[in-house]
Amino acid sequence: MTRYIMFVCVDGDPDTDPSPEPDIEKWVADNDASGKRVGGDRLAGPSDATMVRLRDGKTLVTDGPFTEGKEFIVGYDLLECDSMDEAIAIAAAHPMARGGRIEVRASWPMELDLS
Repeated sequence: MTRYIMFVCVDGDPDTDPSPEPDIEKWVADNDASGKRVGGDRLAGPSDATMVRLRDGKTLVTDGPFTEGKEFIVGYDLLECDSMDEAIAIAAAHPMARGGRIEVRASWPMELDLS
């Protein structure tokens, strides 16, 4: 099994299909029950974001979103799937695949030597 993170995003270009959107509560319940979704949550809006950078030994803190424009991350889900194809199928069933966009990435585990 590989862990995948889904970044759930608003993109300003929603689908125009008139059929009913999938129910987010059902999507969460079904994927939690199957063990494919191992976590996730909504995020506060971009106006509540804080950017943190370290430059020349100084911590720089900036209020506001990390990007400008209509696209921003509104939530995330952590999946455990057998393949990227399975993660894509789960993402495609999420309501925001129609109302925004979903970015799916495989996690890249860090191998730390803590000895």
